[in-house]
Amino acid sequence: MAAPRAPALYSPALLAMAVELADYPFDAQAIAVGEARSRSCGSVISLSSVHTGRLERIGLKVSACAVGQASAAIFAREAGGMDAVSRTLGALGEWLEGDAAAPALERIDMLEPARAYRARHGAILLPWKAALDALSKGGGAG
Repeated sequence: MAAPRAPALYSPALLAMAVELADYPFDAQAIAVGEARSRSCGSVISLSSVHTGRLERIGLKVSACAVGQASAAIFAREAGGMDAVSRTLGALGEWLEGDAAAPALERIDMLEPARAYRARHGAILLPWKAALDALSKGGGAG
């Protein structure tokens, strides 16, 4: 009897999430702008927000693999008014390492197959790191 197959890393549903990023155009002139880069894969995410203390009308510029793009799409949908960015980033890191349950983020299950690929963890965390960078430059606490 063959072992069950693991879910595909790049499923059609995960790949389709990248299209959603067009709904979040990056604004280089925004009050709060941040960036994060993954040392493991070179992915880069830039984030803009029109508010300095919390994330509002965010924009994203994403140069990442499909996993990073999907993570950015999950983040973008959840980010409006988010004030617990650092807590969510910590929860994601613990989940990726297998030390905790998945954080309460809609569609986080789409990233489940990527947990087995440590090289993709950095790309998954990028949107939250870019948000913290933007909030720190814009005067927010994150």
